[in-house]
Amino acid sequence: MSQHQWPSWLPLRADLAELSPYGAPQVPSLAQLNTNENPYPPSPELVEAIVARISEVAGTLNRYPDRDAIKLRTALAQFLNNISGTTLSMDQIWAANGSNEIIQSLFLACADRGALGFTPSYSMHPLIARVAGVRWHEGHRRTDFTLDIKEAIAQVLDLQPGLTFITTPNNPTGTSISVDEIAQLARACASVSGLLIVDEAYAEFSRDISALTLLGEHANVVVIRTMSKAFAFAGVRLGYLAGHKELIAAMLLVRLPYHLSTLTQAAAMAALEFQEQSLATVATLRESRDRLAQALEELGCTVVPSSANFILFSVEHPNKMWRSLLDQGVLIRDVGLSGYLRVTVGNEVENERFISALRQSLGGK
Repeated sequence: MSQHQWPSWLPLRADLAELSPYGAPQVPSLAQLNTNENPYPPSPELVEAIVARISEVAGTLNRYPDRDAIKLRTALAQFLNNISGTTLSMDQIWAANGSNEIIQSLFLACADRGALGFTPSYSMHPLIARVAGVRWHEGHRRTDFTLDIKEAIAQVLDLQPGLTFITTPNNPTGTSISVDEIAQLARACASVSGLLIVDEAYAEFSRDISALTLLGEHANVVVIRTMSKAFAFAGVRLGYLAGHKELIAAMLLVRLPYHLSTLTQAAAMAALEFQEQSLATVATLRESRDRLAQALEELGCTVVPSSANFILFSVEHPNKMWRSLLDQGVLIRDVGLSGYLRVTVGNEVENERFISALRQSLGGK
């Protein structure tokens, strides 16, 4: 709920007046482990390539960028085909200013019959729905944060939403949904003429089969990806989706003109050309995640199994613990789940600092 007192002269929409802006706390810390960023910066070789690419296009900045980002979408299709064995073409890819713009565009284009999601999940889904004026239906997960597919299907058939959202690996829990279960849910959504939106922002950290493999058989499946996490490219703001070419045509109806800058497209192309280097840290972060989970369990915490680059773990008095860790220079995330906090997997120094601070806060166990 918002604590902002809006002035009477501002004609703000009544349904927005009680909201607070989205965003994790931005405070100084020695270990910033609250926003699921990749802790490893781009390699010197990639930095050099980005600089070269930007230098190449800098002389054209008096002109608008490629409105349809043809080269970038072609490169993204090739990337997905390489990692998932798919045969996607450029006209099945859409790119935007982060995955949040992708989500907003889907709401603007296809959500007349409302949207359904299963909480706890990515908090921006219902927030963007509300901002876009879309009716949001809140489904629920089991107490262990896994998704009951039979119950989810029942809700789809009952509510008949235009959009159904699932996130796998799920944020903030890290839990995953199998591709077979996704296919079941896709068939249910198709039976009510709805789209199934599969948010795979953390898919590169998972060993599960991607929903990208369902696109050939299920025209109503839409897969959202991002370069912010595994690619360590959060500062560039590049999200994208893969889906049926008719869905891409619908995105053209609601897109903002020239929404991807020339500089963004150039930097993203460089990263895709250096994708092996860009993704080299994924295996390291998986191993670090597993060690971090073991260390948390040894401290007596219950750890939710994670396929992402973060871990949700149990703790008494989360607010008090969050503050205690911050006082020791470690910033993690209170995601609003009673009895839990979430920590992003950092580099080895950051992870050790976190465990040491947590041990201290728990009384030196």
